[in-house]
Amino acid sequence: MKLVLTEGVDYYLNDNGLLTFTAKYLSERGYCCGNGCKHCPYEYEAVPEPGRSELMKRQDR
Repeated sequence: MKLVLTEGVDYYLNDNGLLTFTAKYLSERGYCCGNGCKHCPYEYEAVPEPGRSELMKRQDR
C-alpha cells in the first residue's frame, strides 16, 4: 500500500472540511474497517447492526 495519499484520487474534503476516502482507496486497502465510510466497497460488512442496515438503506438512495 502506498504511503502518500493524493487528493482527488484517494480522498477529498467534504463540505464540512472533513477528509473522505474514495472507493478506490478503500478497495486498495482491502477490508471494511467498520467505521461506516461513505464509499465503502465492502457493503459495510464489519459495521455492527443496526448501523449496517441503516447505512445500506442510505446507499440505496
